[in-house]
Amino acid sequence: MIRTALASDLDAIAALHTRARATYYRGRVPEAAYAGETEAARSREGWERAVARPAAQGQVLCAERDGRVTGVAAFLTADGVTTLTQLHVDPDQWRRGTGAALHAACLAAWRRAGIERVRLEVYEHNLRAQAFYASHGWRPDPAGTPAGSHRTLWLEVGPASGE
Repeated sequence: MIRTALASDLDAIAALHTRARATYYRGRVPEAAYAGETEAARSREGWERAVARPAAQGQVLCAERDGRVTGVAAFLTADGVTTLTQLHVDPDQWRRGTGAALHAACLAAWRRAGIERVRLEVYEHNLRAQAFYASHGWRPDPAGTPAGSHRTLWLEVGPASGE
C-alpha cells in the first residue's frame, strides 16, 4: 500500500533511509556521513520538515507492507522545479515492486499537479538506482555536469496512459 507519510512514521522512515544509504555509501564515504547518532538525528529532522511541508510544495509517500514502512519517496517543488529528493526501499524488500509502486505514485501526483518535468540527483556509485531510474524513463542531464559525487537525471512526465 502506498500512502502519505505521517509524523508517526518518522522513526521508521529515518531508520529505513539509513539502512538504504548504507548499501551504496559503505566503503565509499565515512560511516559518520550516513550512519551514527548525529546523522540519524539530522536525517530525522530533514524527514520531519518534509512530512510537514504544505502539499503545494511537495509530498512524502510511504510504502507499507504488513503494517511496516518498507519504502519512502519524497519530492519538492521550489522555484518552478520539481525534484525527486528521495526514493528508498528497505534493502530486505528489494525486487518486490516497492520502488516501482512508489515511483508510479509520484508520477500520478506529478500528473495531477500538471508537472511536466522532474529532476533528481543520484549518487554516482549507486548503479542499482541508476538502472532503476533508467528503466523508468529518467535520462542524464543533457549538460552532463555532475553535481559533486552525484549525477543529475531528468524525467519528462507526460500524460497518464490513455490520455
